[in-house]
Amino acid sequence: MSGRVVLELDDGATRELSAGDTVIQNGTRHAWRNPFDEPCVVAVVLVGAHHDKL
Repeated sequence: MSGRVVLELDDGATRELSAGDTVIQNGTRHAWRNPFDEPCVVAVVLVGAHHDKL
């Protein structure tokens, strides 16, 4: 919602995200990092899911 943040994915890939960006994850391991000088504010929504047919 403001600032920038870096998303690190389980394969080591990183993506820099800014205000207005959207990320959809499906059970992946990840880490959020803020290596920048300004604060970052993000909104997160978690939705549970069952994967019985996998």
